Amino acid sequence: MQGFGKVGYNLAKNLAQEGTILMVSDVNQAAAQRAKDEFGATILLPEEFYRADCDILAPCALGGVLNDETIPRLKCKVVCGGANNQLLADRHAEAAEKRGMEYGPDYIVNASGVINLAQDVAPGGYSEKAAAALVMKIYDNMRQVLEIASSQRITTALAANHMAEQRIERAKAAKR
Repeated sequence: MQGFGKVGYNLAKNLAQEGTILMVSDVNQAAAQRAKDEFGATILLPEEFYRADCDILAPCALGGVLNDETIPRLKCKVVCGGANNQLLADRHAEAAEKRGMEYGPDYIVNASGVINLAQDVAPGGYSEKAAAALVMKIYDNMRQVLEIASSQRITTALAANHMAEQRIERAKAAKR
């Protein structure tokens, strides 16, 4: 996990409850130490993050982490984290895929933040139950992206973009 702020902390908390072995990197040493103290995480120096031998790499801080320099060093099966704009360029989704990595498009993975913000301004005010119901759909959306990518032989990033474009067009048509 890269970044141990609010998003990283909550991800680590949920993963630790499931018994996941955590490795955390953060430029803020106090944050990294907190991950170690609270969840037994191994602390990685920032330069070690991209060489970590892991199943899932979770960028939770910086954008552009998937790029020409980092992708060849990655040893993970999946890249799935809460940071925005993890691909430096669209072509990096294909580069990651060619290395055998599955990429979870960031705007699907981190949709819970927008969902919660939208609930704050929903008629009747914030509803934890309504927010939770919408957050649970993230799993279904990601599954649909993986199915589209597989059936159309395209990257998950492109599949997510197609899915988003279709939803926008349906919303426009419904308004007409």
